[in-house]
Amino acid sequence: MVRLRGGLITNANGAQKIMTHALIIDACRTPRGIGKAGKGALTEIHPHRLGAAVLEALVERTGINTADVDDVIWGTNSQRGVQSNDLGRMSALDAGFDVHSSGVTLDRFCGSGITAVVMAAASIMSGMEDLVVAGGTEMMSVTNRRGPDEGPTLFDNGNLHLRAMHPQSQQGVCADAIATLERIPREALDDLALQSQQRAANAIRAGYFARSLIPVHHEDGRLALDRDEYPRPQTTREALSGLKPAFEALADVPLDASGLTYRKLINNRYPDLQIKFVHHAGNSSGVVDGSAALLLASPSYAKAHGLKPRARVVSMANMGDDPTLMLNAPVPAARKVVSKAGLTLKQIDLFEINEAFAVVAEKFIRDLQLDRERVNVNGGAMALGHPIGATGAILIGSMLDELERRDLKRGLVTMCAGGGMAPAIIIERV
Repeated sequence: MVRLRGGLITNANGAQKIMTHALIIDACRTPRGIGKAGKGALTEIHPHRLGAAVLEALVERTGINTADVDDVIWGTNSQRGVQSNDLGRMSALDAGFDVHSSGVTLDRFCGSGITAVVMAAASIMSGMEDLVVAGGTEMMSVTNRRGPDEGPTLFDNGNLHLRAMHPQSQQGVCADAIATLERIPREALDDLALQSQQRAANAIRAGYFARSLIPVHHEDGRLALDRDEYPRPQTTREALSGLKPAFEALADVPLDASGLTYRKLINNRYPDLQIKFVHHAGNSSGVVDGSAALLLASPSYAKAHGLKPRARVVSMANMGDDPTLMLNAPVPAARKVVSKAGLTLKQIDLFEINEAFAVVAEKFIRDLQLDRERVNVNGGAMALGHPIGATGAILIGSMLDELERRDLKRGLVTMCAGGGMAPAIIIERV
């Protein structure tokens, strides 16, 4: 039996040892390609190959022996079709990893990529593992190809008992409901969307993503993509203000013979709420394909094999919130992970909050009273796109790069996830 007491691990014989750190050795990601069949440069790449691309790059960059990798922990939200059957394990095999290196794939909706890193770090910090790869893949060009008989997606999957307890709507409708409840006007959301595009354009132009970004090639060696494909640097404030709200019509589409709609799911919990529709294609996250991976190691393994760590994991947290509004957990998750670290928000140098919808980031900034110059400093998913299961790993790698570039110490990464959840992590340069 193993018991944890403070920072100690106590085994059945009473022997104790200090819990070890989880070190981040390196991180890399693919470009984010437009996630629409026939339009994006990555749409013809198999998900195994996209995952393999970042795994191969990690091996090339660090020189690790893949036989030493204890596990490959992978995030993938839509585990069906070509993304089913443990994409993490299959990507590792496709990348030529030693067969003794195991792999697992998990789903915490949008939070899958952060959760993969958190679980990798936890296994190392517990002393049970020494070398773990964590990351994720999501090809939205594949998962958006829904069959004619599949119908609209509901988070309860037809569980009427759960629906009566926690009605769960469509995320965009939830975003509009939150903006209405919080009295956040469309103008503020469009301002944030424009800033995201401008910051992303500046980061791309200045090469801030270059350290982590790897090219993706076709089977015959031809270059598929070596740059982020989704950003629209030409975006103007006037163009954003002219876009039609994306979720107003969707809110009232009948979901079954009873006349149930996404709007009614929210009004079942908030009967007096008159939703104002303010989100559109410009202030919502982009639909893209992408993959990312991080290599984590114990201090003893890193020292023995000459691996130079770039950062360590300081603290990790998971948080649940109202499933009906769905997107509000990042604020309490951030407070929880900061408290676990024994820090204050002022001791965090940079923040990454996934821009699933503009209201998520805007509410995060307002509720925590953050300096906007410390949040999503190189733009976010409104400009760059959101490959669901991979985004968390992308953000952690981007955070590490930016901390190094600015010579700063600590960064916090969090994001909303389906079901009303948010994982969060704090990393610190070493």
